[in-house]
Amino acid sequence: MFRNPALPFAPARRCRARRAITLVAALVTSLVAPGMAAAAPGPDADSGVITTDLARTLASWTSEQAHAGAAAAAGSVRVEVQLGRLDPRLRLAPCARIEPYLPGNSRPWGRTRVGLRCVDGPTRWNVFLPVQVQVFGPATVLNTPLPAGAEILPEHLTEAEVDWADGRQPVVTDPEQLIGRRLTRALSAGEPLRATDLQRAVWFQAGDTVKLVAVGPGFEVSAQGQALARGIDGQTVRVRTAGGRIVSGTAVAERRVEMPL
Repeated sequence: MFRNPALPFAPARRCRARRAITLVAALVTSLVAPGMAAAAPGPDADSGVITTDLARTLASWTSEQAHAGAAAAAGSVRVEVQLGRLDPRLRLAPCARIEPYLPGNSRPWGRTRVGLRCVDGPTRWNVFLPVQVQVFGPATVLNTPLPAGAEILPEHLTEAEVDWADGRQPVVTDPEQLIGRRLTRALSAGEPLRATDLQRAVWFQAGDTVKLVAVGPGFEVSAQGQALARGIDGQTVRVRTAGGRIVSGTAVAERRVEMPL
């Protein structure tokens, strides 16, 4: 009788297949850390981890971090922190001590997150908690709506408490930095002003006499020159020196061009 030579090996192939499936299952199981396995969403799924005491501690810790980040305000800010919720599908193992930290380059400002890691428990875990941080402090705001391109005058400004963290750019607190500037977009009354709301200052016009300053470590040398173009704040401009040489520098202030050495 003819026998297919492959038949004796069929049971072996089935055995190897079963072993492969077992290994894959074990690998998948190992990728889900104990105590962190996904479960069906349910109400108050994180209540066993974010206790009332821990919530108070987290809010206080985040507030301290935000105060430190707004140190320029000399303690004049008021911080409010609203904690979010962990993913309700998480099931975290009990932990005797949970340590908060700021992940990566994040900061306690606006909508952000705080890292939580278990440092004393049967299972070490690490999760991220969403938070909303508001940093209230004094700022210069408009007392009337203005359209894009409008020039800001002293009578347009007043002071009010605003949320500094409601935007990536810092708010302007000194009205002297605003007067005479023009808006890049329309703003409503009560809105704080940020750097992105302002057109770049024009420090001088083409043909104006400017002070050309060469700046080095601990010293500077200055001379006069003639601007060959408008001096827009932070942009490069060419200047003709008294000797006829043409050099380039950065417009930094009223009729002032700096050249780093």
